[in-house]
Amino acid sequence: MPLNHFCRAITLVLLSAIPLFSQTGTRQAPPLLSAATPESVGMYSERLNRLDGMIQSYIDKGAFPGVAAIVVRNGKIVYYKAFGKADLESNKPLAKDAIYRIASMTKAITSLAVMMLHEEGKIMLDDPISKYIPAFAKPVVLDQFNPKDSSFTTVPAKREISVRHLLTHMSGINYNVISSDERLRAIYTKAGIVDAFTTENLKIGDNIQKLAKLPLNHQPGEKWTYGLSVDVLGYLVEIASGMTLDQFFQQRIFAPLGMKDTYFYLPDSKKDRLVPLYSEDKDKKLVKGTTNSLSANPNYPIEGAKTFYSGGGGLSSTAYDYAIFLHMLLNGGVYNGKRLLSRKAVELFTNTNQSGTLFPDPRSYFSLGFSVIGEAGRSKGLGSVGTFSWGGAFSTNYFADPKEKICAVIMKQMWPTSYGGEIDRKFEMMIYQSLDD
Repeated sequence: MPLNHFCRAITLVLLSAIPLFSQTGTRQAPPLLSAATPESVGMYSERLNRLDGMIQSYIDKGAFPGVAAIVVRNGKIVYYKAFGKADLESNKPLAKDAIYRIASMTKAITSLAVMMLHEEGKIMLDDPISKYIPAFAKPVVLDQFNPKDSSFTTVPAKREISVRHLLTHMSGINYNVISSDERLRAIYTKAGIVDAFTTENLKIGDNIQKLAKLPLNHQPGEKWTYGLSVDVLGYLVEIASGMTLDQFFQQRIFAPLGMKDTYFYLPDSKKDRLVPLYSEDKDKKLVKGTTNSLSANPNYPIEGAKTFYSGGGGLSSTAYDYAIFLHMLLNGGVYNGKRLLSRKAVELFTNTNQSGTLFPDPRSYFSLGFSVIGEAGRSKGLGSVGTFSWGGAFSTNYFADPKEKICAVIMKQMWPTSYGGEIDRKFEMMIYQSLDD
């Protein structure tokens, strides 16, 4: 082949590969997150700073070693502070850029990956998952269970599990350790199912292939059950993209958005920024770094084989990085000059009722990745209808309000905690009470 023909062929190959590893450029160019006064975006500084005393009060009474929080409105960071200690034993102050195990806050990022591949035509939402993972063909539902030996009988499922069922937690797949169904917990434990956190030399595909052989808690689409559905989606992303979930996140989401501190496993250069995991003892005193009731190794994600990419709970991140992710969604899928998702797909992803009346909180419904405030929820609090939110097991939490153009993240690192939900509700309320315009 002549040299000029060879060069042109190589150029065409490289150009054809670009969409696989970069994001679509956009004529829209919203500014990157930057600090501004609350007044510049229609908020009161004096009222917003009431957060200081509220957060500090929880640290003073020993509820948390430290708390970090960020508030963004109209793309401007109007509050970004850290309180207390990262490590009580060493008396290390908590830094704003501390890194936290965000657990189930991982789910929204995995669901975003699914939506991106959906837009590329590689995944259709109502396809059966067995189309991509054949082990899920002909699912069965748990019927009878013998607690003496964890044996069971099943009945055939009325329908196959779809991608949409997985996105909405209506697949019938449970968690293991945190499942409220003792039958499924026993069955999953006997089968060796891992929930999210492990330092063992395991891969997510191995876990999902075992999970596919187990019975469902209920008929797909007929109930809302929080479980390993998004871990299945993480494996689906690997199959549809030809990349590990870690590679897909880094190349397709984190690098384009500039999320520089979000990882499944931290590089050595950043592991000192990981906040230690604390628990409460029986007297509600803070205890550091024990393998607790969630079976989470306290040294995850800085030790071990580092091969298990849990799409449902494996990431660690900062308040700032997660605010970038939320702001991108409020921007209709655009940030840092890149479009990750179309505006219409963002609407479907964040603000459509996919769960009907099956979501356990009657004030809200579930979209394709989030709990969303409905009309009933608006009458119970200050959040706008359409505000989407979720949290992580280790007491991290976020919300994003498309109407008010607000996103906010609050980070703690506790399991269990008696105060996580309480401080999260106050955090949200005190952001709304600071609005002027």
